[in-house]
Amino acid sequence: MDTTCFSESIYNLIPSDRKEPPQPPRYVSIFKASIKDNTQKCKAAMKTMGPPKVELPSPKNFLKKHSMEKTLPPKKKFDWNEPRKPPVPLRTDHPVMGIRSEKNFINTNAANVILGVTKKPKPIYVDKRTGDKHDLETSGLFPKYINKKDYGVTPEYICKRNEEVKKAQEEYDKYIQENLRKAAMKRLSDEEREAVLQGLKKNWEEVHKEFQSLSVFIDSIPKKIRKQKLEEKMKQLEHDIGVIEKHRIIYIANK
Repeated sequence: MDTTCFSESIYNLIPSDRKEPPQPPRYVSIFKASIKDNTQKCKAAMKTMGPPKVELPSPKNFLKKHSMEKTLPPKKKFDWNEPRKPPVPLRTDHPVMGIRSEKNFINTNAANVILGVTKKPKPIYVDKRTGDKHDLETSGLFPKYINKKDYGVTPEYICKRNEEVKKAQEEYDKYIQENLRKAAMKRLSDEEREAVLQGLKKNWEEVHKEFQSLSVFIDSIPKKIRKQKLEEKMKQLEHDIGVIEKHRIIYIANK
């Protein structure tokens, strides 16, 4: 019998002590020391809310006894001869009777009514059938502000501001004209500006018409390239039209 095909042995039946493999060394980052130093620095920086170095108090200015107590004002000597309030009248005292005024209140009141200005009634309005009354002046129904003398007149501060703006614009135009004269710049007239604007709009319509005539399915590279070029042209024309419409004054360099 061939014994090479049998790997079992009677000695393998004896239990043996299992040896655990040694654990690999623990991973330690190479940045551990730098991180620890930065952490300690940050902790030290956050220890105080004020300056890191505070001037220590002098040992001579120590807290003394009764130094925190409030001091009372100096005591004054009571004087019995000091004037006081009048005494309370007694029960046996009687008020002075029989004093009459010589003023005729009836004639005085009549004269005041006759010579006085008539009081005007307060303007009101009623908005319900139950008779609810409201003030007319504050309701907005009465033309109060349009009857003022200064209604519709431009305020003085706005006139002053407009003059300052006009003066600043004149100085700026003068400065621009001087620089243009030095740099040999030319200003487009309104007719030239309108002609350029109409030409750009016409070019945009032509490009847009050509863009609309593209096929629905863009399935080849030449078609994609042509579509991108048309979109770029339309975008550039829209930008130029917006710039010209936004600025009324345009300068160009003389070539």
